[in-house]
Amino acid sequence: MIDPPPNDNEAKPAKVKREAASSAGGYKQRWQRILARSTIGAGVLFLAVHALGLTFAVMPIQGTLNMMMRPDGTKLRHDWVPLEQISPHLVRAVIAAEDSRFCEHGGIDFDALEEAIEDNQAGGRLRGGSTLTQQTAKNVFLWNGGGYARKAAEAWLALYIDSIWTKRRTMEVYLNIAEWGDGIFGAEAAAQLRFGKSAADLSREDAALLAAVLPSPNKWRVNPPGAYVRGRANTLTQRAQVVENEGLDRCVLK
Repeated sequence: MIDPPPNDNEAKPAKVKREAASSAGGYKQRWQRILARSTIGAGVLFLAVHALGLTFAVMPIQGTLNMMMRPDGTKLRHDWVPLEQISPHLVRAVIAAEDSRFCEHGGIDFDALEEAIEDNQAGGRLRGGSTLTQQTAKNVFLWNGGGYARKAAEAWLALYIDSIWTKRRTMEVYLNIAEWGDGIFGAEAAAQLRFGKSAADLSREDAALLAAVLPSPNKWRVNPPGAYVRGRANTLTQRAQVVENEGLDRCVLK
């Protein structure tokens, strides 16, 4: 008895199933490779950033991602100087403006963060609870802008650098890489270009003006200051005196 020839219509479903299974397997393998590479890449990046943190504990920082991301054609000015060559008036003004509990927290001020959340939920003026340490971490390792991923990285890095840097070093780094508008980074460049003097020679009034514009350095001007900046600077001059009187700068200025 002769077997009937194979029925192509019956063979096709099995062939389709084999091809589908092969395709699914290949798709799964591709995603496994992508996941593995992403995990390795994230691990390498994690180690590199933490190694940089150790290096930056002692070495001057000559460039950051924020500096590189300035618009084309922007002339960058950045002159690193040690903290000894920056006026203590600026240290106190910045603490008064940005983080009055700088010497007390461990990188994140959870009390200030809770207060900010409560104020925002109550419908008051939106404000953040970002510390000087968090701002330093952002300015050194990350980029401007929002997003939960960047905020989470900022918080982790703030805790990290607070554990390996001194408060004095954190302040030194912050004052040397903070932006004061127009591609001006650091207290020395800001003092030279805004007041025609070195950062060491900044007066109380000069320091208060520089601290007053830090939240929006490309929007608010130091020279000449508008009514809002002038008023804020006057307030910061008084607050900086409180910082000095109550020793809120003790971890930086000995």
